Parts: sequence; C-alpha cells; structure tokens
Amino acid sequence: MVEKGIYIEKLPELKDPLLIAGFDGWGNALDISKSMVTYLIRKLKAEFFAGINPDLFFRYDESRPFVNIQQGILKGVSPPGGSFYSCHPGPEGRDIVILKCNEPNLRWLHFVKELFSLCEKLGVRTVVTLGGMYDNVLHTDRIISGIASSEELFSKLKQKDVIPINYQGPGAIHSSIHFQGLKRGFQCISLWCHCPYYLQGTTHFGLLSYLGSLLSFLGDFELDTQELNASWKELNLQIQGLIEKNPELQAMISEIRKAKVQGSWESMKGSVEKGQKVIRLEDFLKPR
Repeated sequence: MVEKGIYIEKLPELKDPLLIAGFDGWGNALDISKSMVTYLIRKLKAEFFAGINPDLFFRYDESRPFVNIQQGILKGVSPPGGSFYSCHPGPEGRDIVILKCNEPNLRWLHFVKELFSLCEKLGVRTVVTLGGMYDNVLHTDRIISGIASSEELFSKLKQKDVIPINYQGPGAIHSSIHFQGLKRGFQCISLWCHCPYYLQGTTHFGLLSYLGSLLSFLGDFELDTQELNASWKELNLQIQGLIEKNPELQAMISEIRKAKVQGSWESMKGSVEKGQKVIRLEDFLKPR
C-alpha cells in the first residue's frame, strides 16, 4: 500500500476555490515563485490546513533539512516539504488555496495524483502554478509568459498581456501538474516571470507586484501591493547606482537593449553557453 503523500489536519469549507502553487527549486528564478506565495499567505492571512509528507517526495542529500542550533543545543530540524493554506479574501470573490512547496525530487506522478485528489476534496477546479526563469530582459521589463489548458482560458490571460509560451526542453513540476490536470478535466494555468539574468542574488519586487496584480485579476480578489512597490523602488535605486559605477554591467544592459529580446529562453541559454559573465548583485547590494 502506498503511503499518503499529503496529511490533512482539517479540511476548510471553501467557495469556488482557486489553487495557487509556488515552488522553490529549478523554476524559482529571483525567488519569484516562492516569494509570491509567501506574500499571499501573509497578506491574505491564509491559514495552514495540510502538509506534504517529506519522506515520499524528497532526497535529503539534495534538499537538505534546515537545522537550528543555538549555543551548542539542537533546537530543531525542518525537512524539505510543503504546506497548504486557505483564505477568504473577501465576501464577493472566490476563496483561495495556496501551496508553498519545495519542488519534489522524487515520485512526481504520485505527488501530482495526491495534489489533484486534494483539489477534488476541496472543490478546486482551477490550478495556477507560478514560475520564474532567467532571460535576456532588463530589470525594468515586466514580462510574463504562460500556458493554459484551453484557448478560452488563455484569452483571459491575453487581456493582461501574457505572452504564449513556445518551448521544448527540460521541464519543472509545473508541466507534470498541468499535463495530468488536463487529463482530469481541471482548468490549469502556468505563469512565468522573465527575470534579468544579471540580477541574480536578490528578489525582484517589481515583478512580484506585477504578478500579484495578475493573480488578483484571475482570482477576483484584492491584493495590496504597496509594500512590494516600495521595496522595488528602493531596490531599483540601488541597482541604478550599481549600473552607473560598473562599465561591464552597462555594456551587458546595452546589448540587451539593442537586441530587444523579449522572453526567449533559448537566447538566454545561448548567452550563458558562450561564457558571458553573470554579475551577482548580492555581492554589491546591501543586505535587506
């Protein structure tokens, strides 16, 4: 008998719920995916109701547990995993289920099966996964591409200038979720923020704000993004100051501007393979 992958403390009562999933790992460039769901949980006051069984889906030698040691005393060990939260953003909009999770190392098909079994219990019929990928874009760009399970659903994304994805190559857990969701008759959306590769080592609050507005539109709920906008304004000033002092970075950004590349993973990959230097801004920016 296969062990349960999700343990439920208490099933919440929900109205037409939408599931939003964010994963740490391969598809979490500039911490977009994990940071967005973390922000949603905090701002919407979402409450925990279920968790992922880490022993089924994670290799501890690859996704190591977080250890807390203070003054020589082991205070705790937190394994990789994931948690489900629910919230009622307002009396008019639909309810929200949020999954915050490390991308599983193992048993993706079993993970996806467990996920959709929980969705059926909760009455979730629409699933949105969030991702971030590095690309030849500028830090001032706001580019989101995506996929949807139907043309009708993607037409809703087009209203917010989401670019349709054309891609062949390695996939993240998002693709497995959407492929199996399509078979089961779920509405599925995957949104991918295009992140400037030269901005590694920080969180892009501007993209988070833009993504938050899009999620509000899809879920018919209100999300206050003033905090994200303020954080981006501060970070952007630091970035601009660094650019002004760094000729190499200026040259890189100038080349991106000239090329006018708008969301091409292959062009990004080609730049890296040619040995183009990536500057980690965390080496220059003050800690937040």
